[in-house]
Amino acid sequence: MNNRIILSLQQSARTMAQTRWMRAGRGAAWLIVVVCVVMMPHRVIAGDAPHTASATSTEISAASKLAVINAMSWLAKQQAEDGSYGSLSHYGPHVGITGLAGLAFISGGSTPGRGPYGVQVTRALDFVLDHASESGLLAAETYHGPMYGHGFATLFLAEVYGMTPRPDARETLRRAVRLIVNTQNEEGGWRYQPVRADADLSVTICQVMALRAARNSGIHVDKVVIDNAIDYVRASQNPDGGFRYMLNSGGSAFARSAAGVAALQYSGIYSGDELQRGLEYVRRFAPPKEQTVGHYFYGHYYAAQAMFLAGDGQWRSWWPAVRDELVQKQDAEGFWRGQAGQEYGTAMALIILQMPNRLLPIFQK
Repeated sequence: MNNRIILSLQQSARTMAQTRWMRAGRGAAWLIVVVCVVMMPHRVIAGDAPHTASATSTEISAASKLAVINAMSWLAKQQAEDGSYGSLSHYGPHVGITGLAGLAFISGGSTPGRGPYGVQVTRALDFVLDHASESGLLAAETYHGPMYGHGFATLFLAEVYGMTPRPDARETLRRAVRLIVNTQNEEGGWRYQPVRADADLSVTICQVMALRAARNSGIHVDKVVIDNAIDYVRASQNPDGGFRYMLNSGGSAFARSAAGVAALQYSGIYSGDELQRGLEYVRRFAPPKEQTVGHYFYGHYYAAQAMFLAGDGQWRSWWPAVRDELVQKQDAEGFWRGQAGQEYGTAMALIILQMPNRLLPIFQK
């Protein structure tokens, strides 16, 4: 990465107050520690993340580096004139897929207007901001059941907020967060529609992650909202350590269990019985386990984050296997085929493969 990009990332990071949420149990006060994160490749904040500064040299293989280069080039070419992604899926132009693509480019070191894919990040941001409603909902007209897309788009907006000069970014982010807060149901979760009705774990983790990123960027999120989300996630855990889709439905599965573990971590829970049991369940699906893994990219997107946040021991045993499996799954043209289309699968794979860069603020503990 050249010096100009590093300087851009440092300057952007210094504008962002990274807030650590720590929760010592139900009813305990939140301790908010504000730190300035200088985002540089090959480096993490001492004492904050459990990884060493030189970890990248062993985490990135020649094959994975080439896979990322080819995938970034392919993804950049798929962006529509209006900045959107999703045209290769059945959804059409989609704020969530666009947000994930933007996060993939940021994971490689680009920021709005800077870096090899700075133009793509800027255009993705423009599309998301252009599809914000007065209510706060981020959604393109073509999308049905918008809270998935809203969660991913809010996450992207929160991550890029300190890197953009656009004056409407803060107000759009604030409204997007307000909508999430106002649509949390009585159980503590969220569902497909922006209403206080039922909830499922898959949509809930999208909102929890968006709230964490927004809080990191300086947007207020009430402690009660997080407490209620934690209660919902905990109530979703089965005796085997995995997580069910809804409180009244079913057994454990890989993708939602990885999401459940990540939801606990992004709510500030980094230890405890429920977390350890969740991690043990997810470890059963370490690659190669393709025949038993549904929602492959969604599941591994959260599993990689869960193992990364769990510390070096978990990460070192998990990471090489999923890295190498993703490289093997890549199409010769540079993309991955995900359940929601090629752009979605490619963005998810790129975020996973570039986690060793440690450039997305949300991945900081």
